[in-house]
Amino acid sequence: MENIQWSNILNMEIIRPWLFVIIIIFIGWLLIKLLGKIIIKMLRQTSLDPVLHKFVSHGIQVVCFAVLVGTALSYIGVPLSTFVTVLGIAGAAIALSLRDSLSNVAGGMIIMASKPFNKGDLIEVGAAKGRVDQIDLLFTKLIMLDNRVIHIPNGTLSTSPIINYSAEENRRVDSRFGISGTSDIFKAKAILLEVAKRGELILEEPETTVGVAELVNGIVFIELRAWCLTDDVIAVRYYLEENVKIAFDEAGIEMPVPYVNVHSK
Repeated sequence: MENIQWSNILNMEIIRPWLFVIIIIFIGWLLIKLLGKIIIKMLRQTSLDPVLHKFVSHGIQVVCFAVLVGTALSYIGVPLSTFVTVLGIAGAAIALSLRDSLSNVAGGMIIMASKPFNKGDLIEVGAAKGRVDQIDLLFTKLIMLDNRVIHIPNGTLSTSPIINYSAEENRRVDSRFGISGTSDIFKAKAILLEVAKRGELILEEPETTVGVAELVNGIVFIELRAWCLTDDVIAVRYYLEENVKIAFDEAGIEMPVPYVNVHSK
């Protein structure tokens, strides 16, 4: 009978610390989950991108849970240094295997924090040009002008030059027109200004400018710079190209065509 009692006592002495550890971890886990919800509510009151809210919250929860487990294990005699070493080795192995994905995550965080563009902006990155449809931690989704979809890794995006065509309300449209060297330059410039003045989408301010940009092989290139709303750039460009050609034809301003001189011997 005494042997059975001592056996029960010994078993309780072994089991009790583990039960205590399990209880600590369970209660701590509940408190950490509650902390995560509080953090998300606090982040919603900031200017931080909503995509980052869960990421930041989960990151803090993981760190807190690791500290909780380490503290609980130290209660039953597991050295904290051993736990930290094992955790560090595991973390290094995971980071090495996921280095490309982690690079994209870091790039996504940089993009969301610095905000070089927003959803709906028209941007150009390398050979890709389109409107931003979605910004995630790993990829940014662009819908290109011909309606193709491209996903750019955020790691690449964060280290590449980005042209944001939608960053400003107004844009300048630069058009260049060639006329023959025998045509009246001043008349051609006046026609260009008149065509721009008639354009309903062209702004009065900033002022439209026109001038001779280059002389090449008897061809005079005149440059017209007009301002419009960013959303009207393509429409204004088409308007100028079409109406300048019509106005030049009506005024007798010759627009030279490419030609080749062939000499026979």
